[in-house]
Amino acid sequence: MENDIFQLQYALDTFYFLVCGALVMWMAAGFAMLEAGLVRSKNTTEILTKNVALFAISCTMYMVCGYAIMYGGDYLLSGITGNGVEGAEEPATYAPSADFFFQVVFVATAMSIVSGAVAERMKLWAFLAFAVVMTGFIYPMEGSWTWGGNPVFGLYTLGDLGFLDFAGSGIVHMAGAAAALAGVLLLGARKGKYTADGKAVAIPGANLPLATLGTFILWLGWFGFNGGSVLATASVDSANSVAVVFMNTNAAAAGGLIGALLLAQILFGKADLTMALNGALAGLVAITAGPDTPSALEATVIGAIGGALVVGSILTLDKLKIDDPVGAISVHGVVGLFGLLVVPYTNADAKLTGQLIGALTIFGWVFVTSFAAWFVLKLVIGIRVSDEDEYNGVDLSECGMEAYPEFTNK
Repeated sequence: MENDIFQLQYALDTFYFLVCGALVMWMAAGFAMLEAGLVRSKNTTEILTKNVALFAISCTMYMVCGYAIMYGGDYLLSGITGNGVEGAEEPATYAPSADFFFQVVFVATAMSIVSGAVAERMKLWAFLAFAVVMTGFIYPMEGSWTWGGNPVFGLYTLGDLGFLDFAGSGIVHMAGAAAALAGVLLLGARKGKYTADGKAVAIPGANLPLATLGTFILWLGWFGFNGGSVLATASVDSANSVAVVFMNTNAAAAGGLIGALLLAQILFGKADLTMALNGALAGLVAITAGPDTPSALEATVIGAIGGALVVGSILTLDKLKIDDPVGAISVHGVVGLFGLLVVPYTNADAKLTGQLIGALTIFGWVFVTSFAAWFVLKLVIGIRVSDEDEYNGVDLSECGMEAYPEFTNK
């Protein structure tokens, strides 16, 4: 009887893990639609190509070396079999292959964040070359120090310092934003984005319905992102935890959208849709570090603060002439940091000093190594398209086709 119960629990937890992984994979479609909607039509094909290609590269590199770096073990040749994680006190109640699948879609999410920030002026193959480094080495290394539980360069263990990041506000989102920031600083702003006196010029996206659809897809996928991080559902306690995480994830997204929309109305006198969309995503990022402990009201407030923060951050980055076409650095970086720092207020197991050291470790590692990788690529193959190609659109220069050929003036 006991064995039968274990097998049922194993099957249910494995199935739940796989379904949540599939939901997170669907977030790739959300990023693709969001970014395609927020760039100009002449750059749509290239942004879509980047999103589908980075997903394939992420899956392959994490299989080849990323998972082994992050968690140890030779999974490329021997396969991912058995029951449980090596060294664990108790066997896991899900298939290790399901864990690999769930982890690999997180890697792709981190890389997707980079895509939008460098849009409209980066060479396609330079971006994909960076994706190899990011998903095969940079992300797995910081993941080994956080979720992997390994000491940072043998010096200190973040878990012992009271660092907690339930589903990746820092480990995934802030890491992706740090890599994006390094690329944007070396890449420079789009032509015409800033006037001679430093004022930002609005460059509207081509398809706001598509951007809105992308936001809803991401909102849906986030239930897998946060809910799957409970790692189980086949017991009363785990099922209750999953329900709380789903509830708080949704509440934070709603709060983030309302917070951003209200602040945009106050600042601009208009209900800015793009700020509202980024506000919903900011709420989701903010709650991701700790969706398991707040009340629904607390989650809504956390999301609302995240939504307000993202509006302020986008405006600030524009003043600093840091050109991010989709607001990825603000949504995932600034709010990702906020998400980490707010965890101790709802979870006594987290320590503010531990959260600060963890955030600094993640950002420092990813930013420095990403900057080095981008710099090498800039020297070797170049990372920015020519002025002419940027003016005509990278769809033609990088992909040889247009997303909307019927509407192009000949």
